[in-house]
Amino acid sequence: MIIPDPRALRLSLRVSGFLLVSLLLPSFSLQQSLLAAQRSNDQPYALIAGTVWGPDDRPVYGVTVKIRRAKDKKPKWEVTSDHHGEFAQRVPVGDSDYILTTDLKHFKSPDGQPLHLVQEVTVHIYNDEREDTGLHLTH
Repeated sequence: MIIPDPRALRLSLRVSGFLLVSLLLPSFSLQQSLLAAQRSNDQPYALIAGTVWGPDDRPVYGVTVKIRRAKDKKPKWEVTSDHHGEFAQRVPVGDSDYILTTDLKHFKSPDGQPLHLVQEVTVHIYNDEREDTGLHLTH
């Protein structure tokens, strides 16, 4: 049986360790760089979230919700309610009022009557919080 020289074994382990570190370090550095870049691109935001409710107090799927700043005439964002009637939109951080309306051109109640938004909803954003609201539809 051949017994390796302890000095050669230590040298071999050092070289293996150095190679392992030299191979993993660039990968780790790249990953850290990507994470840092992602964090620097993340801008703070507020979130306007809500549910569209039908005349029967059930959530309504597929309704286009239009969101605009109160000072603007045209909507800046449009989102569609999901299968739970829910919607969400990121908006800039800062003290501002937002007006929410709906586009109901293609929506009718089960009895064939057109649907209407009870009233526009105003949401006030102070900073970077989440504001929840509901849009209620009627005949």
